[in-house]
Amino acid sequence: MGSKFDIAQACRIGARISNQDRIGHSESDAAVLMVVADGMGGHPRGDVAAQIAVDQLVEDFEREARPRLKRPDAFLVDGFSRAHRRIGRDARAMGVRGDPRTVLVACVVQDAAVTWLHVGDSRFYLLRRGRVVTRSRDDSFIQQLIDAGWLNEEDAGLHPDRNIVVKCVGGNESLRLRRPERVALEPNDVVLLCSDGFWGPLASGELAEGLRGRDLDAEVDALVELAERRTGVQCDNVSVLALAWKERRRRARAARSRKPVDDLPTES
Repeated sequence: MGSKFDIAQACRIGARISNQDRIGHSESDAAVLMVVADGMGGHPRGDVAAQIAVDQLVEDFEREARPRLKRPDAFLVDGFSRAHRRIGRDARAMGVRGDPRTVLVACVVQDAAVTWLHVGDSRFYLLRRGRVVTRSRDDSFIQQLIDAGWLNEEDAGLHPDRNIVVKCVGGNESLRLRRPERVALEPNDVVLLCSDGFWGPLASGELAEGLRGRDLDAEVDALVELAERRTGVQCDNVSVLALAWKERRRRARAARSRKPVDDLPTES
C-alpha cells in the first residue's frame, strides 16, 4: 500500500526533562494504522501509559489486518478499550504506583477513507488544499468553556487551565468513547495526528498551509521547529504523524463523513 501515500513523523522532547509522548504506525497491504499518545503529567509514568496504548493498537492491527480490517471503527473502539484495561494491569506488574494515564488519538486508512478516534487533547486533522476539512474536538476543560460560549478559540491558548483534560485512557474511571468518524480521502489530502505540543503553538491555517504533502518530511520538520521556537523554554514534547494520500479517487461511491454522536459506554 506504500505507493498510495507518503508518511512523515517526529517525536521530540522539547524543553522538558523527559519525553512522555509516543507515536507508532503499522502497514498491511490494504491498510495503515497511525497512533499518537501523550502521557499525562500529574500522574506517575505517563510515558508507560502512552507506550502501552501504542503497543496495544499496533499489536491488534498486525494481528487483525490480513490484509484489511473488517470494521476499522470497531477495531478502534476495541483497541482503546483494551489499552485502557492493559495500562493498569501492566503498570501494576511493573511495580508502578498510582494510575498512569494517557491521551490517545488513532486512525486507520483503508479503502481510500480514514476512520479516527480520540480521547483527550491529542488531535486528528484532515487537511485539504490548504484548509482544515475537519478536526477532532478536544476532551478538555477549555473545550467545554468554548462549547458553552464562555471562551473563544483565540483566547484558549492563554487560559491558565488549558492543560486540563476531562477524559483519558488508563486510570480508575470508566472509559467512554465517541463513535469513530470516517471520511473519504481525495488526492493530496493530508491526515495529521499530533500532540498538543505541536498544535498548541500553531494556528490551524499554519498547519493547513504548511502541510501540503509535496515534501512531507520537510514540511513536518519545518512546523515542528516553528512550534519549538515559539514556545522556547516552555516547549512541551512535540509529536506528529502525517500521511499524504496519493491515490486517485475511484468511481465507486465515496465514503461519507459521519457527524459525532453521543458518547458510547465501553468496558472499563
